[in-house]
Amino acid sequence: MPWPLSLVLYPKPRYIWTQIHIYHETRKAILVSKDPTIWIPKSRIAKIRLKGNVFEICVKECIIG
Repeated sequence: MPWPLSLVLYPKPRYIWTQIHIYHETRKAILVSKDPTIWIPKSRIAKIRLKGNVFEICVKECIIG
C-alpha cells in the first residue's frame, strides 16, 4: 500500500491532557479517579505533568473517554 493512502486510512491518534487523582500505583498500572475510578496501564500514558497541585496525564482520547 503506498504511504499517502495509508495516512488516509489510519488517522493520527488524538491525545488529550486530563486532570486525575492517583489512588494506587503498581508496577504496570495506576488507579485514578476520573468520573469513575479506573485502572490505566502505564504503557498507555504518553506524558505526566504536575500543574499547580494537580497531576495531569496525556493519554489517547479513547482511554479516558
